[in-house]
Amino acid sequence: MDYRQEYQRWLDMFARDEATVKELTSIAGDEKEIEDRFYTELSFGTAGMRGVIGAGLNRMNVYNVRRATKGLAMYLKDAGIAQRGVAIAYDSRHFSDVFAKQAALVLAQNGVRAYLFDALRPVPVLSYAVRHLNAAAGIVVTASHNPPQYNGYKVYAEDGAQLGPEAAGEVTRYIRSLDFPECEPMDERQALDQGLLKIIGNAEVDDDYIAMIKRLSLRPELLAKEGPNLKIVYTPLHGSGNVPVRRMLRELGVTHVSIVKEQELPDGSFPTVTAPNPEDPAAFKLAIPLAEQVGATVVFGTDPDCDRMGVAVKDKQGVFHTLTGNQIGCLLLSHVLESRRLNGTLPKNGAAVKSIVSTEMAKAIARDYGVTFFDVLTGFKFIGEKIQQFSETGEYTFLFGFEESFGFLSGTSVRDKDGVNASLLLTEAACVAMSEGTTLYDKLQKLYEKYGYYTEKVVSVTLPGKDGVQKMKDIMAGLRADPPKALAGLSVTAVRDYQSGERTACDGSRTKLDTPPSNVLYFELENDNWVCIRPSGTEPKIKLYVNTKEASAEKSAELNKKLGDAAQALMA
Repeated sequence: MDYRQEYQRWLDMFARDEATVKELTSIAGDEKEIEDRFYTELSFGTAGMRGVIGAGLNRMNVYNVRRATKGLAMYLKDAGIAQRGVAIAYDSRHFSDVFAKQAALVLAQNGVRAYLFDALRPVPVLSYAVRHLNAAAGIVVTASHNPPQYNGYKVYAEDGAQLGPEAAGEVTRYIRSLDFPECEPMDERQALDQGLLKIIGNAEVDDDYIAMIKRLSLRPELLAKEGPNLKIVYTPLHGSGNVPVRRMLRELGVTHVSIVKEQELPDGSFPTVTAPNPEDPAAFKLAIPLAEQVGATVVFGTDPDCDRMGVAVKDKQGVFHTLTGNQIGCLLLSHVLESRRLNGTLPKNGAAVKSIVSTEMAKAIARDYGVTFFDVLTGFKFIGEKIQQFSETGEYTFLFGFEESFGFLSGTSVRDKDGVNASLLLTEAACVAMSEGTTLYDKLQKLYEKYGYYTEKVVSVTLPGKDGVQKMKDIMAGLRADPPKALAGLSVTAVRDYQSGERTACDGSRTKLDTPPSNVLYFELENDNWVCIRPSGTEPKIKLYVNTKEASAEKSAELNKKLGDAAQALMA
């Protein structure tokens, strides 16, 4: 594809769109910018599309949304399920409501009914709605926790999980068969009159969703007793969690919930943070002082689409500590399993699931409770696939799933990470700690004392543009051709190449990996340490995961730094 020709084609094709023409003519003298916008099309994968908002083939705009939506409509028609319709939600980002309505009207134009939410909703509500409405698919317009210049488009299958690799590949094939003028929307009034656009609200989905979340409480009596005494600070980070999280807590009797007012209302500019990411401790720069002021012991926040939850907890000395996704996951897993054991609902065939890049500490916890643990590729859709598999075979009962990237789930009615579900579990765990005269921070320390001191670090190297894509390819190709024999003095005992689907031990023996192909390299090291490298599927980044285990926190942190430095050198 010649990016210059494509640039001119857009100017001609959308000549009547004054805003697009104005934006494109404003970069006429910037060759690098033109190349970046037009050297490739915005890719569609298992996580849908995500990119910087703007005009261009490699940008998030109404034209790419329309084209992707028509491709989805064609896929659903050929699959024979289009008559069930598509549920559509959106978050607080710039143009999210516009993109969502355009998607709905393109579906209508293609004879597919669209169930469009009447206002912003979290990802988990959309996942629930797909199953609740028996829809053929779902769409969420969001860029999750990315900076404000981004937006995105996620597609969900009929099971409520994001599209798997095979389905995403089929949708991509349809999308690439289309040109933009073929993807026009229907007039909104016409779509409403013909019943092809249905606006949905609380009565259709939300009330049932909140009732389902409340049923996930594992210690309802204790929550009812201690909830009114627990002091919490919550921030929705300008996103869609504000209404459902607060409603859920209020209906469960947790009344001392202080909201960070500066971050309460939806705002796609996210003016109080660099990025609305609860993984970043800086996201709590307003919440922690508020917690100190009101005497709260727990702080938590959700990202704009409310699928992720970040946490800060106070120790007995009154100092707040922000937790990693792995630490939150282990605390919640421990809470779920211990609560089930106490109330007699821990099944003999219980199972928990995590991504391959999440802490191995979770497996040690699960073993203590006789729970089987499964590792899956990064992406919550793979946890959703396990839930579906367990449901169909009855071999296991799903209890909990998590990713180190701050995604958690304990139910089966939603098939994606759920910040509302996670908020419930965290609140309940905090009530348990309070009833025991301790804190969540101290409970975390007891987990380390019992299972070992695990330290995890994620390093993201941003490599934007065409050159960055090639750089990522070169890094991965080089490591496959010549994998390291040792890192920071630790021997590499095996290499898992998830692209080829093989694990190669240091003695040369090979075994198959039971996962779909994925561009991931995982280096097993002696003494239960490991390093994993993978390019992000949604951002121009390559991610490095470094995990260590030692007999003390200090030794584990020291080894993690050494190992991290050695691993980063591989990406030079």
